[in-house]
Amino acid sequence: MQLHTVVASTRPGRVGPVIADWFHDFAGKHGGFEPKLVDIADFKLPVYDEPHHPMRRQYQNDHTKAWSASVKAADAVVFVLPEYNYSAPPAFVNAVDYLFWEWQYKPVGFVSYGGVSGGLRSAQTARSLMSTLKMVPVPEGVALPNVFQQIEGGKFMANNLNEQGAAAMLNEMAKWAKALAPLREEVRAA
Repeated sequence: MQLHTVVASTRPGRVGPVIADWFHDFAGKHGGFEPKLVDIADFKLPVYDEPHHPMRRQYQNDHTKAWSASVKAADAVVFVLPEYNYSAPPAFVNAVDYLFWEWQYKPVGFVSYGGVSGGLRSAQTARSLMSTLKMVPVPEGVALPNVFQQIEGGKFMANNLNEQGAAAMLNEMAKWAKALAPLREEVRAA
């Protein structure tokens, strides 16, 4: 099963890639998934610019087709998500809104980061959005408060609590990914 760790911020100076690198490596050691690191910024998605609703799967733009293929390949998704104004970043919402079918019947988890709240408000708003797309947000997650205190020399230095949260989230996601596999196959075949 393929797990995509998705960097959900696209702004210059972001720390999401540093955190995503740590989680991606951790997921590889966990062994429940084949991990793949994905960065929304690499797709250069403008504000939604498709002429048709994503439910129709009539994508016109190359960036949408590439994004669709990436998301479709995943069996589970973890978003590395900062908090902007008590909510998820606009690049994340825009990227999610580009697609519909590709998200369905996949477990989704969040590694959230920020100041004192650790991005928890962002993750909570994201859970609501993802459940609307028939994803299964797991309650386990990783919240990283005051994240800059754990970055040294361009690397995220996880502590035991971070690793325990990541392991619990991955364990739960693996259960859901297996259970939802027949439903994902129906959607992929359609």
